Amino acid sequence: MTRRLAEVAKKVGVSEATVSRVLNGKPGVSEATRQAVLTALDVLGYERPTQLRGERARLVGLVLPELQNPIFPAFAEVIGGALAQLGLTPVLCTQTKGGVSEADYVELLLQQQVSGVVFAGGLYAQADAPHDHYRLLADRNIPVVLVNAAIEHLGFPGVSCDDAVAVEQAWRHLASLGHEPIGLVLGPGDHVPSARKLAAARAFAGDLPDAFVARAMFSVEGGHAAASRLIDQGVTGIVCASDPLALGAIRAARRKGLDVPSQVSVVGYDDSAFMNCTEPPLTTVRQPIEAMGRAAVELLNAQIGGTAVPAEELLFEPELVVRGSTAQVRRS
Repeated sequence: MTRRLAEVAKKVGVSEATVSRVLNGKPGVSEATRQAVLTALDVLGYERPTQLRGERARLVGLVLPELQNPIFPAFAEVIGGALAQLGLTPVLCTQTKGGVSEADYVELLLQQQVSGVVFAGGLYAQADAPHDHYRLLADRNIPVVLVNAAIEHLGFPGVSCDDAVAVEQAWRHLASLGHEPIGLVLGPGDHVPSARKLAAARAFAGDLPDAFVARAMFSVEGGHAAASRLIDQGVTGIVCASDPLALGAIRAARRKGLDVPSQVSVVGYDDSAFMNCTEPPLTTVRQPIEAMGRAAVELLNAQIGGTAVPAEELLFEPELVVRGSTAQVRRS
C-alpha cells in the first residue's frame, strides 16, 4: 500500500496524504486532483478501491493499425495532444502482425473502464473484416469516433478526408501535364476509402478499364508490385492511395529504367512525414491531419460529457501538394 501511494503521488506530483484522501473518499481534494489520482492508478496498473470502481476512468483508447506508415503517428500526436488538453489520457493501442488484435485491445480497454475510444484506421474500413467488437462498444454505450471512411451501419460519428475530391485533384493534375493513360493503385477490394477513390476516378475519368486499376497491401513493396503491372499496361501517370504505395511506384518505374517524373509521374496520398525529402520529393494529396484529429477529439469529448452526437461523417477537404514526382509527360 505504501509503495502504491508513493508511486501514484510521484506520478501526479502531490503528497501521499493527498492520494490517501482520494482513495478513502475524504474531502479536501479538488476535483482536478482527484481525477488525476484516479487516472494515475489506471495508468500504473493498480485497481481502484471498490467504492471508486463505478466511475469510468479518464482514459481514452487510441487504436491504430500500425506505426510504420507515418500518417498514423501523425494522427496519434494530434489526437493525443488534444486529449491531454482536456485532461484525458490517451492509451495507444497498435496492432502487430500475429500479435494483439483490434478486438483484443477493445477487451483490454473495456477492462480499464475507458471513457471512450478513437480508431484511426482499422477493421471498420474493411467490409469483409470482423466487426463484433464495435458492436460490443456500442452495446456498452462507450463513446467512439472513427477517423476516415467506415463501412455503413456501425452507428458511430466519424471524420474523414474526402476521397472523391482527393482523386479528382490528383487526376486533374496528371491530365493537365499530358499524362494518358492514368492508372490507380488502391488498397484491397473491401477497403472503403479505396472503393470511394475508385468510384470517384470512374466518375471523373469516364471509362477506366480494370487493367488500369491495381490493388495492393499498403506498403512500399505492395506499391512496387502494383505499379509495375500498370506500367506494363502503358500508363504514364499513377495515382496512389497512400504515400508508401507511391514510393513503391517510383521504385517500380526506376527499376524499369524509366525517368520519374518525365516518363512516369506519381501522386501519393496523405502527405505524411518526410515526403518532401524523398528523391524526387513526392507530389501528394494532403490530409488535414490537425483539423481532423481535433474534430475527432471534440466529437468524443462531447459524447463523454453526455451530449448526443449524430452518427454522421464529417468530410474534410484535402489539398494537392505539387513537388518533384510529377512533370509534363515526355513521349519517347
